[in-house]
Amino acid sequence: MSSNPVSLSSYARLLRENRNYRLLWFAQVASEIGDWFYSVAIYSLLLEYTGNARSVAIAFVLQVLPQFFMAPTAGVLNDRLSRKKIMIFADWTRAGIVLCMLLVRGPSMVWFLYVLLFCETLMWAMFEPGHSSTVPNITSGPQTLVANTLASTTWAFTFAVGFALGGPVAAYFGRETVFIINSLSFVLSASLIRKMRFEEPHLESLPPVTFKELLGISSVIEGVRYVAADKRMLATVFVKAGLGCMGSNWVLLPIFGERVYPMQIAGMDAKKAGILSMSILLGCRGLGSAIGPLIAGRYAHGNETKLRWGILGGFLLAGVGYLLLGVSHSLAAASAAVTLAHGGGAIVWVFSTTMLQMKTDDRFRGRVFSADFAFSMVVLASTNMTAGVLVDKGIDPHWIATGTGLLTLVPAVMWLMAQRLWRTQPQS
Repeated sequence: MSSNPVSLSSYARLLRENRNYRLLWFAQVASEIGDWFYSVAIYSLLLEYTGNARSVAIAFVLQVLPQFFMAPTAGVLNDRLSRKKIMIFADWTRAGIVLCMLLVRGPSMVWFLYVLLFCETLMWAMFEPGHSSTVPNITSGPQTLVANTLASTTWAFTFAVGFALGGPVAAYFGRETVFIINSLSFVLSASLIRKMRFEEPHLESLPPVTFKELLGISSVIEGVRYVAADKRMLATVFVKAGLGCMGSNWVLLPIFGERVYPMQIAGMDAKKAGILSMSILLGCRGLGSAIGPLIAGRYAHGNETKLRWGILGGFLLAGVGYLLLGVSHSLAAASAAVTLAHGGGAIVWVFSTTMLQMKTDDRFRGRVFSADFAFSMVVLASTNMTAGVLVDKGIDPHWIATGTGLLTLVPAVMWLMAQRLWRTQPQS
């Protein structure tokens, strides 16, 4: 990889000169803004219909845990079929699923919302490995780190904008409007991806795929052996699982917004005030995720050694941020702590993704990134569900935030110990 610093002009140049990435980027912007719009609506709906934090935790588990079980099949599909076609199929299916959320009209229909969230997660599990595996096929050399940083920053930006706008839109125009916007965003995403033109090397010289192969375990075992053969790759695959220790934020931030730091605005009822505070905290999470990789990308600029140590620094920032959230006494202080924590978390995500793309053969990328996401999701689901149960048992959210900070320091120590695996070979 190039050692040239990643400048702000690099991102503009990538979008200007690389048509395929530009289309993929616009597709990401469209679908992710819709996603964060609808997350606010779902969380507020569940808190209104059920009155407990556990319902939010269950919703989040259904948005992530199925990905763990879908990962083997999703990985094989993305390594044996056209990743472009898989992404388009997943987008169109998600558009229909989200539209069905308009049918959830009261507490008696909460179960149906859970079913829809489960189904959408299965499609997300199909889409994400294809997206990550496609980036190295449409970029080259130093462009890959630039592309990953831009993708993460865009995710963070759409997260911040989506939540910042999703709260007011849900509060003033209704949840139905939010669900329709999200459904249309997936349609737009699919249309943009359809216009991409690029080679898919993993399809070359492969015999026609069979149904038995897709459902069998031989391809999965092949992928496991490929990763296990390189202990450094194995360690990197588990990095995002360490980020899963921050999974409590999907319960904590809505609770901090609605119950701990609701905005005090004259004439506004408690429900709307809680939604707005929730939007601010979740928006600050997105802001941190945008800033972190932009700053850290200039430091790492494609050097693997710096990427590795950047991951350690990101874990430390994440842990400290949640420790500060645990001692916060105002919405402003909580917002600053969340920004810091998720700035660190985003650095970990971008740097570990880039390392895997640098080292993984194209034939195995689908399976490697499916595993990468799957391990992260199972830890996310576990910590998130635990946080929901603790909140409902009356544990102060500040204590849960402190516990999250301490827990996030554990993978930091484990990654530091894993650095001995790289000492036997010279680094780029």
